[in-house]
Amino acid sequence: MRLSRAFLPTLKETPAEAQIASHRLMLRAGLVRQTSAGIYAWLPLGLRVLRKVEQIVREEQDRTGAQEILMPTIQPAELWKESGRYEAYGKEMLRLNDRHEREMLYGPTNEEMVTDIFRGFAKSYRDLPRNLYHIQWKFRDEVRPRFGVMRGREFLMKDAYSFDLTVEGARHSYRKMFVAYLRTFARMGLKAIPMRADTGPIGGDLSHEFIILAETGESQVYLHRDLLAYDPLSEIPDYDGDLTPQVEFWTRRYAATDELHDEAAWAQVPEGDRVAARGVEVGHIFYFGTKYSAAMGFQVAGPDGANVTPEMGSYGIGVSRVVGAAIEANHDEAGIKWPDAIAPYKLAVINLKPGDAACDAMAEQLYGAFADDAVLDDRDARAGQKFADADLLGFPWQAIIGPRGAAAGKVELKRRATGERVELSLDDALAKLAA
Repeated sequence: MRLSRAFLPTLKETPAEAQIASHRLMLRAGLVRQTSAGIYAWLPLGLRVLRKVEQIVREEQDRTGAQEILMPTIQPAELWKESGRYEAYGKEMLRLNDRHEREMLYGPTNEEMVTDIFRGFAKSYRDLPRNLYHIQWKFRDEVRPRFGVMRGREFLMKDAYSFDLTVEGARHSYRKMFVAYLRTFARMGLKAIPMRADTGPIGGDLSHEFIILAETGESQVYLHRDLLAYDPLSEIPDYDGDLTPQVEFWTRRYAATDELHDEAAWAQVPEGDRVAARGVEVGHIFYFGTKYSAAMGFQVAGPDGANVTPEMGSYGIGVSRVVGAAIEANHDEAGIKWPDAIAPYKLAVINLKPGDAACDAMAEQLYGAFADDAVLDDRDARAGQKFADADLLGFPWQAIIGPRGAAAGKVELKRRATGERVELSLDDALAKLAA
């Protein structure tokens, strides 16, 4: 992408309504624009980040054997009346009537709809287990939407739903998602800690939130230091095997948000291993048994011919929320510091003197080598503005080309995350970026 042609409406001043770092920087960097309270349009750079997050989520769901579907945003109210949640859900549900006065709603979640879809297919124990997921926009009519995409009314979410014949089978499905979530966030370059959580209106008795640590996070969290050192990508799980050891590493060590913090249990953690921090929730998984399948009369024939009510769980990742959370965890006063895996572009090629033959040639060669994952700042603008914009937008690498360096065949590489700078030959710079 050539910045001279890009749709990139950056802002010099921070909008008054932006209260937290991710909201300020997403608006200033031109990633999103608010269209109404709690609802945002995603602009080209922001959409690229959103799609990269979405793709990593999809790949890790597919690794577990989950199958992708796509359910509609508008749902019939009768399904929610069948489960008993239509009136109980409250004013956060956007209710509407179609032209035939049928009661409809804009889906805040999909337990009822997926149960209805699956019960139309599954008749026998041979049809289980299954896990179905989709990545779809949701709407919850927050009374006070705030903090940008972190607590908006419309948001993109991955939600998966497991169906099992037995309690142990359902718990294995839960463990699959637990491990898959650890891998998902680690692949994004984010440290997410699973913490025991309240099940809330979803229901059930087993639930974990996945919390990304960030100094500006919304929640106070408490955890054992061991959980910061372990790399979830160090093992490739066999999802059909026993995942208990991987899960128990995390669940046997203390980790809790302030809502479920237990001072007595915390006191048992050695003082040197206690970490108190702030965090942002980006995922939530639930095992809720037969809450929805029983309420909606869903049964299958078991191995002995007797009817069995399937055990269920649901597993959510706030895809659009992850974008904001990643910024909360990775920024400084100058702007965003994107992790490599979800950066809109890996490299910014900064040509300090467009029109200079040597600068143009070197800039074009670098840009051409990484054109699918690079921007070329070819604007007729001051060097200071180009540097400031590159830092604001947070590209992991900056390749800085000026007349003196270009004449000597040299390019300066800057690593945004650390500020480290090194001057290299063009060939060495190409090799370093490719690696």
